Amino acid sequence: MHPSSDGAAPHSAPTPRLRLDPAERRALGGLAAIYAARMLGLFLLLPVLALYAAGLPAATAGLVGLAMGAYGLVQAVFQVPFGIASDRWGRRPVIALGLVLYAAGSVVGALATTIGGVIAARLVQGSGAVSGPVTALLSDLTRSEVRTRAMAVIGISIGGSFVISLVAAPPLVALIGVHGLFWVMAALAMLCLVLLFTAVPSGPGRAVPRAAGGPGLAAALTPALLPYHLGVFVLNFVLTAAFVGVPHALQDVLHMPLEGHWKTYLWVFLASVPPTIPLVLYTERAKVPGRVLRLGVLLLAVSLAALAFGFMNYWSLALSLVAFFTAFNYLEARLPARLSQAVPPQIRGAALSVFAVAQTLGGGAGGYVASLVRGTHYGVHGVFAVAALAAVGWWFVARPERG
Repeated sequence: MHPSSDGAAPHSAPTPRLRLDPAERRALGGLAAIYAARMLGLFLLLPVLALYAAGLPAATAGLVGLAMGAYGLVQAVFQVPFGIASDRWGRRPVIALGLVLYAAGSVVGALATTIGGVIAARLVQGSGAVSGPVTALLSDLTRSEVRTRAMAVIGISIGGSFVISLVAAPPLVALIGVHGLFWVMAALAMLCLVLLFTAVPSGPGRAVPRAAGGPGLAAALTPALLPYHLGVFVLNFVLTAAFVGVPHALQDVLHMPLEGHWKTYLWVFLASVPPTIPLVLYTERAKVPGRVLRLGVLLLAVSLAALAFGFMNYWSLALSLVAFFTAFNYLEARLPARLSQAVPPQIRGAALSVFAVAQTLGGGAGGYVASLVRGTHYGVHGVFAVAALAAVGWWFVARPERG
């Protein structure tokens, strides 16, 4: 583990928990709202897009698949250029450009009447790839010692958006249709723009020093940073794989109607938040925080193994999911926080954008591999077992890493 670029010494003795200062609280509140609002639109659309696209003129299975995957594909292509641009020209203008593109794509989707129009909308939406710059801006505006806590709040806000979408999507679609959902996404993007320039501070003295050039992508791909990128790849691989297996376990094994699954997801997610908090706070005070990260990876592997052997019982499955989300929430916060500490501010945007690409690729690979495994005689059991093995592999790779 490299020393923090903000001056934190990873091997220093435990210190009392620091409070976020007013500027940090304002930055966190504004950026968490931007993350949550942007993701809420995507989550609202996700459950209904495939059915909607399949009913459009000239739609084929391949074109529907392209409409579903276009957003993530273009995000993966544009993440790194947006991150490098944010290092060179500043976070705020690059984030604003991404939000404008997201809003423009949403308007295209609201007006689309063909499958080609929906694909174009998803391509334009995805081209506004600002996850890396937004995370970099949060890192610029928070001290190293409180950054894991800040990242955890962002993660919980995204999880909250997902839960809200599960509850709100069916009545919204019935009321305004899918065209209306695209208009909602456009409105949320404009709200994010307003928040960016009004709710997020312009930056205290520790904000990133701008450079005319900078080392860019090469420095963001050094071997020392590979554990972070590999970690987030595995984390999103197992998340997507788990949610290939869980719906089938609930529906096919436990015979729960699909429309009632959201109730399980809701209480499981809410139950996972309280145990996440001690992990985050302990990391901030730990003498060797890398050991806490490895504990999180171990909890992830154990929860997936418990799913593999206990998914045939509802309470076993649900409690394993609570443990899974506890580990996931913590690791989702800790990995970008550690990465932001390991790189200088001048390449933070590029490094966190490579991280975001690894995140996207991990999710795609997890969905693909899990779908293949589920189609074999191993079924749901095999899906959870493969995910558990991936987490165990990550634990061995992370094991030599010191705090």
